[in-house]
Amino acid sequence: MLKVYGRALAGATVIPVARKVRLVGSSEGLPERELAREDVAVEREHLAAYDRVCGFRLRDELPATYPHIAAFPLAMELITDTAFPFPAMGLVHIANRIDQLRPMLASEPFSLRVWAADLAEHDRGTQFEVRAEASVAGELVWRSSSTYLHREKKEGGGGERSESGTEPAPPAQAVWDVPGDTGRRYAAVSGDRNPIHMHPLSAKLFGMKTNIAHGMWTKARCLAALEGELPDAYAVEVRFKLPIFLPAKVAFTTSESEGARHFHAKASRTWKGR
Repeated sequence: MLKVYGRALAGATVIPVARKVRLVGSSEGLPERELAREDVAVEREHLAAYDRVCGFRLRDELPATYPHIAAFPLAMELITDTAFPFPAMGLVHIANRIDQLRPMLASEPFSLRVWAADLAEHDRGTQFEVRAEASVAGELVWRSSSTYLHREKKEGGGGERSESGTEPAPPAQAVWDVPGDTGRRYAAVSGDRNPIHMHPLSAKLFGMKTNIAHGMWTKARCLAALEGELPDAYAVEVRFKLPIFLPAKVAFTTSESEGARHFHAKASRTWKGR
């Protein structure tokens, strides 16, 4: 990870050239490259540290978000390659979907593969997906898709920003105190040491007013709040609309409708609930 972050930071200082490649809904313009790891073994001490940071109970079953951090080094290697059309620094993680096809246990070594796909236009630039799959003894047991945005100036853009900024939050059912060091603690177990998460000073160097929580930490924390209520196999999809500036109080709510469970987490200085 130190090596790939070195490449990412180096790439942030280079002026991008000839990046006009896009074909909507296509992988053309993305490298035809797939990275893989075999016999990934889970260290229980690491799993326990991840569980504590994200709020899960300590147990042998992997949280649905845990394989994502095992796949993350491969994803970073993919997008920091010189053949990748976008610089890694500055990409915005806007959505993630995970399909847990069955529970995974810490005692089960698994295989991973990661690739990029689905280049598409976005109101504020161009988006693409980084996909990952995990298999145990040849059986596909988990998959995910992370959507990233490369921001570009476009005429008439910004519709999604406006929508996300004005959407009212539902009444909170719980409030979490999220300390200022949450980004550093999550980085220690996930390997995601993007400067915008690590410290207020490093975040300001990249245009943020202070450091922000990782989107995948927020997703994991929401799933931890639902632990014991989820089936063995399920899909969970989220959109990251607004950053959580640290430290924060985060209001969380959940509900069920039409056979699905919905949840919402948002930091708010003006929230007046319990």
